[in-house]
Amino acid sequence: MKLYYSYDKEADVLYFSGGKPSPRVRSVETEDDVVLRIDSKTKKVVGFTIINFAKRSKRHLPIELPIKAELLPA
Repeated sequence: MKLYYSYDKEADVLYFSGGKPSPRVRSVETEDDVVLRIDSKTKKVVGFTIINFAKRSKRHLPIELPIKAELLPA
């Protein structure tokens, strides 16, 4: 499965997604401004969003891209 990502600088939100959107995915927000996207059938995380990314990051933006990553089955 390929990992897709994008960063919305104006909203300061970093998005990661494994594959194309699916109607079986539900979003769960954690207490630390992270939103997990979970496949309701397999119960596996298929993506996540980090809110206030630049504010939370210990690195200074811009972050060098592309990032090569792949989600692997558990």
